[in-house]
Amino acid sequence: MTRPAVSKKSSWPVWARRGLMENIATALIAIGFLMLFQPFALSLYTYSFITMLAGTVMFIIVSKFPE
Repeated sequence: MTRPAVSKKSSWPVWARRGLMENIATALIAIGFLMLFQPFALSLYTYSFITMLAGTVMFIIVSKFPE
């Protein structure tokens, strides 16, 4: 007979859990994508790669966080 899995509460603060932070990282990637494909401001186009790169790195790091 096997025991049901008991989910242990994480000691991490609620704002640092995976769900919220992954959503923020995804939004950052989306903002960088929109900055890349807008035809109005050259400065937004210039920083679009850095924004998408920051969102991607954040997503990779946050994916290791607990639920």
